Order: sequence, then structure tokens, then C-alpha cells
Amino acid sequence: MMNAPKILAFAGSARTDSFNKKLVKIAAAGAKAAGAEVTYLDFRDLPMPLYDEDLEAREGLPENVLKFKQLMKSHQGLLIACPEYNSSVTPLLKNAIDWASRPEPGNPPMALSCFRDKVAVIMSAAAGGFGGWRGLVHLRAILGNIGVLVLPDQKCIPQAYEAFDIQGNLKDAQQQASVAELGGKLTRIVVKLYT
Repeated sequence: MMNAPKILAFAGSARTDSFNKKLVKIAAAGAKAAGAEVTYLDFRDLPMPLYDEDLEAREGLPENVLKFKQLMKSHQGLLIACPEYNSSVTPLLKNAIDWASRPEPGNPPMALSCFRDKVAVIMSAAAGGFGGWRGLVHLRAILGNIGVLVLPDQKCIPQAYEAFDIQGNLKDAQQQASVAELGGKLTRIVVKLYT
């Protein structure tokens, strides 16, 4: 029997006032309310260089990459919010995924130890009318191809520039509840899979 499920929450955005940081925090609050232990990660606090195989060969995995990989390994669930950049995921998020996919010394090349047996929920807030949906299509494919079970439930918030109040909550109470429920559902699924 596991203790409280551990969920890592982060956004694929560096901007301080990011809509996606606000969005994932709402889902994280829902996960906490459902009994999860949630760790929120801001990639500004864990900067990683652009992936470079020569750099990796010369210096090994950067310290912040190792920290990110350890965070990934120590959590069963992932809450990921990502804006849509040119109909896809952000370079920040893709770079973090690419670094985390690299093997540590002693691991086989495609171990993907940070991603195997993880369960994720994805979401997006964007300025356009689709709310970042096209980017989530790519994110779902990327995560699924590296061993993450991505739940079908997701949320896209269109016109994000007018969707949040000054406290970082969604103005629409029904949307707020449905995003929080994403965190709750992830928590319940993780409990079922890991107990």
C-alpha cells in the first residue's frame, strides 16, 4: 500500500506571469485536495542548456538535468501545462523532455527511466480560440512514445489573457472546477495503479 501519491506539476513556460503556470497550479490544488503530495516546479529555478550531444559527451549530464531527472523519478504522476507555440510544444518543455530522456551512467541508451510507468494529465492556456489544443496533440504523442500513460482527460483554456482573475484563478467557476478535477482524477488513477 502506497502512502500519498506523489505528483510533479510544471508548466512549459518561463514567463513569470504565465497563464500555464496559473493553470497547472489550479490542477495541483485539486490533486492536493484529493490527497496527493504535490511538488510544483518552475523551470526558471532549474535552467538547463539547450540539448547538445557534444556537451553531454564532454561534460556529462548537467547538474540541473540530474535534479530534474531525480524529481521525475520520485513522482508517480505528472501535471503538465504548456502553451502552444506555432501549433506545437514550447522549446523549453521539449528541451527538458529531451534532457530527461538521456541515460545516466550505467543505464542502457533507451532506458527512459524518468518516463516509464508515469501517468500524466496535460492542459493548456493560450491566447487563441483553440486554447492550445494543437500543441497538446504533439505533447500527447511525445509523452506516449516515451512510455508515459497520458490520460484522455485534458483542458484547453482559450483567450487566456481574459480567463484568469488577479489571484490566478479562472473567472469561470465551472472551468476552475474542471481543471481542479484533472488533478483529482490523476491522484485517484495513480492510487489505483500503484496500490
